[in-house]
Amino acid sequence: MNNMNNIVRTTLIKIPFVVSLYLFSKKLIALPWFLSDYFKLKRLSKNGRFVIKLSELFPCLMDKTITTKFESHYIYHPAWAARIIKKISPEKHIDISSSLHFSTMLSAFIPVEYYDYRPAPMNLDNLISKKANLISLPFEDGSIKSLSCMHVVEHIGLGRYGDPLDVDGDIKAIRELTRVLSVGGSLLFVVPVGKPKIQFNAHRIYSYEQVVEYFADLKLKEFSLVPDDYVENGLIINADPVLVRKQNWGCGCFWFTKE
Repeated sequence: MNNMNNIVRTTLIKIPFVVSLYLFSKKLIALPWFLSDYFKLKRLSKNGRFVIKLSELFPCLMDKTITTKFESHYIYHPAWAARIIKKISPEKHIDISSSLHFSTMLSAFIPVEYYDYRPAPMNLDNLISKKANLISLPFEDGSIKSLSCMHVVEHIGLGRYGDPLDVDGDIKAIRELTRVLSVGGSLLFVVPVGKPKIQFNAHRIYSYEQVVEYFADLKLKEFSLVPDDYVENGLIINADPVLVRKQNWGCGCFWFTKE
């Protein structure tokens, strides 16, 4: 057992070291053009509009790419949700711990209440930010008409954000979302999809069938998918659920309603 613990400990130490070494080597390769550009700009800066000093360098060495890189899940799923909210046009929207960018942008058009286990100290008009525990939401049964919880439930109970370890934390959270949604209301729900597993302590990955089963009391109005090959396919609206079985880490976007 001691030998196994030593092996695990050594491996965990080596992984970040190897990653850091890789990133350092890429930055080292970029250093010559960075310095060349610096001295060229220095020569061109003759009008004195800005001070440019070696002591105030701020090297950004990884951004000279042919295309702009982005995290597919967090670009596409808020765009998907915003389009649905525009379609249903609620008087107010409640979001539970989704991307801060989503709630702040949405609040420019409709009142938004944002709740998180670790509340965000945001100060914007049309936006309320408060603390809430997803496994015990501070709302009456059937009281919310427009609700979102996107890329959140997969984390509940894994301790990543300081919450207690709970193997069924995600199920408890799903029950709460179902409880507070009103009849005729909409829930926009997003989780990673593919082969079911836990990648501790980051997240769970769900099958399509699991998500639909967990929300058996609701009606699935739309399922859309950000697949692994998002560069070629982007966001697939009304995706075939069979595609989920081919994903390593797809982004499943579920629009549920309560009848």
